[in-house]
Amino acid sequence: MKKYFLPIVMLAIFETVAVALWLTKDNLFYLLNFSYIGISIALGLFLFIKKYKHARRVTQLLVGMYMLIYLGLMCNENMQIEGFWYYLFTGVFEAATIHYAVAKIFGPLIFGRGWCGYACWTAMILDFLPYKVPEKPRRKIGWIRYIVFVLSLVLVAALFLAHVGNIERIMFWAFIIGNILYYAVGIVLAFVFKDNRAFCKYICPITVFLKPMSYFSLLRIKCDTSKCVSCGKCRRVCPMDVDVTDNSRKRENGTECILCFECVKNCPKDAL
Repeated sequence: MKKYFLPIVMLAIFETVAVALWLTKDNLFYLLNFSYIGISIALGLFLFIKKYKHARRVTQLLVGMYMLIYLGLMCNENMQIEGFWYYLFTGVFEAATIHYAVAKIFGPLIFGRGWCGYACWTAMILDFLPYKVPEKPRRKIGWIRYIVFVLSLVLVAALFLAHVGNIERIMFWAFIIGNILYYAVGIVLAFVFKDNRAFCKYICPITVFLKPMSYFSLLRIKCDTSKCVSCGKCRRVCPMDVDVTDNSRKRENGTECILCFECVKNCPKDAL
């Protein structure tokens, strides 16, 4: 049972959140919602342990499609960052605010940027593209994400300050249009930079929340230096250019790790 420790712990964490929100909010939806996500993540980790090569993709599709189609399109919830600002301004601890608190603000203290690797519906599509391993060096244009972050805040703030009517409906259309733009930009960048995760590295505003919390993450890829032969394969296959051979918190691109475990799967000495 020891090797199944991680999926069991992740399931326990999400079940704890599910039950706590169900009881405090008196809404069965939260029990079903977080239980589903927890089971999907645990299933992906279980399949990885069983060496199924598409394990992470299974979780990506289960969670990503659920959030995009069911929560977003069917339930009219803006799960993008604009939805977070909207609920935050209205003072309502529901939907996007709870999602952000669990997955992107406090959750990364435990599982880092696991959201990016297992649940993001944008990355879910981008990971189907051909450049799973970056073919070009990382660019120093990550500052663009901060501009997008500020613009999303300014957009929602402007709607409130202008007392625009029916903002909730505007948020729904912002979700649809925003996703179309994200996919279009993400696909173009992937082919321009020959890197499926170029959008995540340079544009995605969610990383402004994720990066500082991920620095303190409890769940991290670590290297057994006594086994490592410095072949560099882990660095070459990493979609986020993380130096996983360095166990320090300050390792290069350390807060970018999406826990995809490509480095673990490809290490010839099982040092990770």
